[in-house]
Amino acid sequence: MAKKNQSLINFLSTDGLNRLAEYRADVKWIEDKLRSPESIFIPVHNQKNLFEETSTHKLDLTPTPVFLSFKEVANFGTGAYSVYFLGEIGEKFYFAVNFESAGKEVEDELLKRGRFDEFRKIMSLMNPVNASLLAYARALTHWHSRNKYCGVCGSKTRSADSGHKIVCKNQACLTEYFPRTDPAIIVLVSKGNRCLLARQRQWPKGQYSNIAGFVEQGESLELAVKREVYEETGIMVNKISYHSSQPWPFPGSLMIGFHASAENLNISPHDNELEDIRWFTRQEIIKSLSDKTLRFPPPISVSFKLIEHWFDKVGQEKLRDLVK
Repeated sequence: MAKKNQSLINFLSTDGLNRLAEYRADVKWIEDKLRSPESIFIPVHNQKNLFEETSTHKLDLTPTPVFLSFKEVANFGTGAYSVYFLGEIGEKFYFAVNFESAGKEVEDELLKRGRFDEFRKIMSLMNPVNASLLAYARALTHWHSRNKYCGVCGSKTRSADSGHKIVCKNQACLTEYFPRTDPAIIVLVSKGNRCLLARQRQWPKGQYSNIAGFVEQGESLELAVKREVYEETGIMVNKISYHSSQPWPFPGSLMIGFHASAENLNISPHDNELEDIRWFTRQEIIKSLSDKTLRFPPPISVSFKLIEHWFDKVGQEKLRDLVK
């Protein structure tokens, strides 16, 4: 398989992970890998990941996740956790360990190894491969925590295929469920030397980003781009082109990035979702970043990548240098 352009492999995803989906239903194979000394287990508890104590509250340290061995996991007893297979990187096999059902005694034992922290607030400081693994583990455990009962008959469900399928326990039902990812578009709209940016009320002062929204049932990605931009800004767009995507496991979205050209400049929003919508020239961006009246999402985000791609096409200044 041809290797993808690394510039389009965004943070929270890695092409180094072999998911080995063909082995998920092979109970013996999974059991062998569970007990392998090459296997690594990523603990998740109440949607938080476990980190070494000193690494999450000192800005000069890279947050270091705590990984467990099979022996360490097995010592907690089988009723304290659930295990889901993630895949292989460099001949090491990775599993998510969901401690959602663990009691206080198990939690206290885990806390001897570090502290459970909200992954989202520190992920930008992390090693990208570790970040992608923790994001994957978090998303899969969240899906399990929200699907304990069948949506068809209300019976309890069970995990199957190493955590990548949930099956209703009711023999008269046996409905199957698979991990869900919600597609959302995010688009950098431009016209000439201007790009369209907006802010939500709850964002930090001065922060602006791209137009974004979820794809609706029966809607293509391109039509979602047109609809969201028109609903939120009154701008009609064309020349829609794909840029890149980014998994966003908060709790389970896929951000799909686009560029689009505006047909008009007049801003007339059709809903009340955004606090402010503005056209920015490159010079306005340079000045506003310099006097700190403008801020963008972090450079690890696909939203920043979209703005950066547009901005860096013209002139000598590079956006990444301006936001440092």
